[in-house]
Amino acid sequence: MEYLLVDGYNVINAWKDIFDLENESLEECREKLLTMLSNYEGYKKIKIIAVFDAHMVKEAHEKEEEFDNIIVVYTGKNETADNYIERFVYKMGNEHTVRVATSDYLEQRLVLKYGGIRVTPRELREEIESVHKKMTKTYSQSQKVEKNTIMSNIKPEIADILERIRRNNK
Repeated sequence: MEYLLVDGYNVINAWKDIFDLENESLEECREKLLTMLSNYEGYKKIKIIAVFDAHMVKEAHEKEEEFDNIIVVYTGKNETADNYIERFVYKMGNEHTVRVATSDYLEQRLVLKYGGIRVTPRELREEIESVHKKMTKTYSQSQKVEKNTIMSNIKPEIADILERIRRNNK
């Protein structure tokens, strides 16, 4: 089993040309990121966990949801995404492939220490864009348009008769 943990707000802040935090709400940015990750997950067939901080929210309780086969975790009060990710990698890093997308240098070092693989937001974006290109190419090749004419739907022997009639009328 391969896991990809994504520090959600960290990635959103790193991809400033995709996420416009001045004009888009955090909810809109989260949904846009989750949609991108969902498309990626559908192609790669790995388990993706997107983790979002809620440690500054009063009365926040850790909450897990599903979004198109992605697990979405909102951390509880006094817990950061980093805390959740560290705990997950510590538990699973020696048994499974666990990749973590974050630009937080300290977090990357801890991920490596616990047996995980670090992925920078830039590397994740390149992977997602590469998969998108492959999916687009595969889809466009499978959607070749074939002509659907009347003659292509007629039995060959009848087509021969009609062709002979057409030639004799000239």
